[in-house]
Amino acid sequence: MSNGSPPEDFDGPIGPFEGDEEQATGVRAIEDLDIRDEMRQSYLTYAMSVIVSRALPDARDGLKPAQRRILVAMNDLNLGPSSGRIKCAKISGDTSGNYHPHGEGVIYPTLVRLAQDWVMRETLIDKQGNFGSIAGLGPAAMRYTEARLSSAASEMLDDLGRQTVDFIPTYDQRNEEPVVLPARYPNLLVNGSQGIAVGMATSIPPHNLSEVAEAVKLVIDDPEASVEEIMAVLPGPDFPTGGVICGRYGILQGYRTGRSTLTLRAKVEFETEKNTEVIVVKEIPYLDTRDRIKSKLEELIKDDKIEGISRVVDYTDRRTPSWQVRLHIYLKRDADREIVLNQLYKYSPLQTTVSVILLALVGNRPQTLNVKQLLEEFIRHRETVIRRRTEFLLSEARKRKHTVEGLLIAQIDIDKIIQTIRQSPSRAEAKIRLQGIEMPAELVARALGERGFIMFVSEYGELPNYALSANQSEAIVSMQLGSLANLERENLQGEHSKLLDDISGYLHLLSDALHIRAEIRSEMNALQAKYTSARRTEISDEELTDVDRGELITEEPMVVTLSQRGYIKRTPLSMYQAQNRGGKGIKGAKADDEDPIEHLFVSSTHSWLLFFTNFGKVYWQKVYDLPLGNRTAKGRALVNLLNLGDKERVQDCIDVREFDDEHFLLMATRQGIVKKTVLSAYSRPMKGGIIAIKLDAEDQLIDVVKVAAGQDVILSTSTGMTIRFSEADARPMGRNTMGVKGISLSSGDAVVGMVVADETMTLLTVCENGYGKRTPFGLGDLDVAAEEEIPEVEGEMPAAASESPAAVEAAPEEEEASASASSGMRYRRQRRGGKGLRDIKTTERNGPVIGILAVQDGDDVLMMSNSGKIQRIRAADINVIGRNTQGVRVMRMDKEDLLVSIARIPAEVADDGGEEAEPVGPEAT
Repeated sequence: MSNGSPPEDFDGPIGPFEGDEEQATGVRAIEDLDIRDEMRQSYLTYAMSVIVSRALPDARDGLKPAQRRILVAMNDLNLGPSSGRIKCAKISGDTSGNYHPHGEGVIYPTLVRLAQDWVMRETLIDKQGNFGSIAGLGPAAMRYTEARLSSAASEMLDDLGRQTVDFIPTYDQRNEEPVVLPARYPNLLVNGSQGIAVGMATSIPPHNLSEVAEAVKLVIDDPEASVEEIMAVLPGPDFPTGGVICGRYGILQGYRTGRSTLTLRAKVEFETEKNTEVIVVKEIPYLDTRDRIKSKLEELIKDDKIEGISRVVDYTDRRTPSWQVRLHIYLKRDADREIVLNQLYKYSPLQTTVSVILLALVGNRPQTLNVKQLLEEFIRHRETVIRRRTEFLLSEARKRKHTVEGLLIAQIDIDKIIQTIRQSPSRAEAKIRLQGIEMPAELVARALGERGFIMFVSEYGELPNYALSANQSEAIVSMQLGSLANLERENLQGEHSKLLDDISGYLHLLSDALHIRAEIRSEMNALQAKYTSARRTEISDEELTDVDRGELITEEPMVVTLSQRGYIKRTPLSMYQAQNRGGKGIKGAKADDEDPIEHLFVSSTHSWLLFFTNFGKVYWQKVYDLPLGNRTAKGRALVNLLNLGDKERVQDCIDVREFDDEHFLLMATRQGIVKKTVLSAYSRPMKGGIIAIKLDAEDQLIDVVKVAAGQDVILSTSTGMTIRFSEADARPMGRNTMGVKGISLSSGDAVVGMVVADETMTLLTVCENGYGKRTPFGLGDLDVAAEEEIPEVEGEMPAAASESPAAVEAAPEEEEASASASSGMRYRRQRRGGKGLRDIKTTERNGPVIGILAVQDGDDVLMMSNSGKIQRIRAADINVIGRNTQGVRVMRMDKEDLLVSIARIPAEVADDGGEEAEPVGPEAT
């Protein structure tokens, strides 16, 4: 039974004893530790292990430990660029067994990555077999693939055996491994690096080797070179998969500070296959895969996130370079390729953001460097390598020179040497006796030559006699009899001379740091001559802070047409050339008796379009989002662009560049109602639209204009009546209101248009039979004394005092007389709500008025007929005549064809091309 004492073989702590516990038990006392301190210290140890030994590259050779160990293991196996390849399983096993404290299962993926030319700008592994593909397919098992070092890897390992770098014990203390590779070329910038450590990450993009070498030479030649000067020769990253970098600002920021982001896009081309437009993706963003991109595109098409794409087909084959792809994105017939492409950039992986984090280990400490500091770290590393290599070669050359000198000296008196060896009882004794032979200085000088003897004396001093050293005696004893031949003596003399040259060269190289830098420069020249791969990544001048399609599309004037059945399109204004007044016009839209063109106007690609509907609602759309079509294209149904309700259709639309509080939207209805609302009230678009104006059941919106304080507006009716009043006569109202009366209409009359009066311009009035005229906006004498104030009560339509019908419907003789009178050339201001003045005669020849425009001489006018014909003429070709006249022919109409709409092309965008206009002729009456 136990007596309370510990057993004899007990080797652990026991309960407390009186007195000293350690003395009583023979074991150390238990020490209490704060678990927080212990966890903190343990975590820091783990973090530093990850940072230094796993995740981050060294700034000198640009390699992580696993990558470096793979190359060293392959070098041990003599797997140079000219040797045969061996199984990757053997390489992984040797790396794991000799250098890397992890299984070959984690080493093989690293080896594979070093061989993929769509990942590495200059591959370090020369592969054979299935090493995966840019499609995203994985590599074959390591037992099926083979590899050897690439030419670039041999540059990394060159001079490794010449004591150029330090070595440390391996994880099992059995071997040694290099701390860093000699790295003849700047691998960190050329191949880049990706890694996530604890609390930090590195993301260094690849670059073109020739450009990096040029940057190294620049820093060598001018140590004070700025980042901007470096960018002149190293413009930016050069990804293995090509692509397009948008803008240079992100590159400059990354090179300056070590941190930035770049926008990288796929490189595409436009092709046409069987009348179908195709977007061909040839290069994809770095580190993405072809199959993932294709899958994402199909997903976006399925979810209707991107409209205008019919299908995506992968045509990549064996003829396609391994770092490229060939994805064909087929567009629908009415799709605008620019819009679709920009949507692809926004929603798909065809555009991505690449982080630039120039973080690397400098002296086993992680540091964020700028591009110049990275180049300087490489130059310092190469200086150290070249110096150590030269010192090693100098030492070896001196050792060999010493041996050759002994052989040359021995051959001067070879008979004595042979006799001494033959008389010696043993090899060891022979070596000792040879060291006792003294050679006169004259014989040594004759054996070594003048230059060799001078160097010999500089090393050993000037003496009358010289003895052989132990090493020289060993070489003589080991010398074969064949070495006594004259040819062998000449070879020794030649070798001695070469050794003298080499030693002089080594000493010269070590004499000045500038000589070492010149050697680095020569190495860069050799690399540029050997590796001539052209730049793959394009750098555009297009700066992008965010994906804004407005910034991606060049601003240009567009002709926007909207048919009665709601088909819309935009066409570049440049497709329409100015023609003579009265011409037949060119085909502008597909003729369709059942769907005539209802609206036509000129806008900019960057403007907003406000669509006003028969329900009194307004919708938004960017002009560049409209389908782009040629003159004869039908366009696209507007219901596919706007979220219109049942039986809701667009009545009018205007373009707005900026929503502000200084301008108003003044709306006019068919029944003569007007309403003014501040423009900023329409600045918040909603998918389902918002209320623009309240309408009576039988009324509809006709026109909308932008007005500012102090401006006048003119309303025109189908019977040729006009009224001019100040915008101030219509007080501002909210969006959800009805408005007030703008003009009193006769029976059967209706408002057809509204413009803002501008004294520097003229009013163009056009009738449906192709006749029209221009009349100045001249204000004339104000005559408002007899007119009563019109109350502006919402929804109330009071009858306003105005000119009597008799005064308006003047006799024909009075009409012709007024054409030349100054009063007939003016539109005098009236009170809102009157019947107005006669503007143009709506005779049987003219037909009713279809629209009005405010134009100046430099403007062009676009006119569209019911059959879809468009004609563009100069506004100056239309005579300026008075009110109450019939006008001149502005477009020759086919039988049963009628004008339906007109649009102004401002002078600043009007095309001056075209033929000279014909004289006005008798039609001016």
